[in-house]
Amino acid sequence: MATAVPVERDAVARAFPAPGTEVSRPGIVLHRLPDGWDLLAAGVGPALAAASTAAALTAAALDGSPYDLVVSAGIGGGFAPHAPVGSLVVADTITAADLGAETADGFLPVTELGFGTVTHHPPAGLVAAVADATGARPGTVLTGSTVTGTAARATLLRERHPGALAEGMEGFGVAEAAAAHGVPVLELRAVSNPVGPRDRAAWRIGEALAALTDAFGKLAPVLRSWNPHER
Repeated sequence: MATAVPVERDAVARAFPAPGTEVSRPGIVLHRLPDGWDLLAAGVGPALAAASTAAALTAAALDGSPYDLVVSAGIGGGFAPHAPVGSLVVADTITAADLGAETADGFLPVTELGFGTVTHHPPAGLVAAVADATGARPGTVLTGSTVTGTAARATLLRERHPGALAEGMEGFGVAEAAAAHGVPVLELRAVSNPVGPRDRAAWRIGEALAALTDAFGKLAPVLRSWNPHER
């Protein structure tokens, strides 16, 4: 499971009954739980998240114990009114919000330019199971290198991505690394703030971290029972 920062990683770890141990691999440090889960504070932003996740995936493959699933987890912004503060969103679509080119006719994603991808789709059955177990709402989670801080930017994102429920900074990077290794990906976000004008007084980071812990307490049995060959 890949989070951005240690406080998110620790929120996930609190959902499990036994403490973990640190395991060093080239370029990364994993927090390994006794029942086999590896937690990684992969770093902020899609580039570092991709690099750190790829390092973990490569190390596991070289150790002869490749991962069956990569989970990108953390807190993020929610698009009102569908993803209020304190709620959970599970991605049925992980999309790079601004990977492409601005043209006189508007924004073009790299797929329309003829190369790359901007979207990854987690396994539909797993998304449904996670939604049922945790109460998370399924929808598009956007990834960007810049947190939205204005109403104009929020409106622009919703126009480009009508199905967007939340935004984060790591999901697409994690998904790219997983795809390169042929491993399915899941993204779960607890909403800590509305997407829109930057207002620190409206942030509820503690509430979102608590929601993340609670979600993983319910999520662990789902992940244990999931068939990794289901795509």
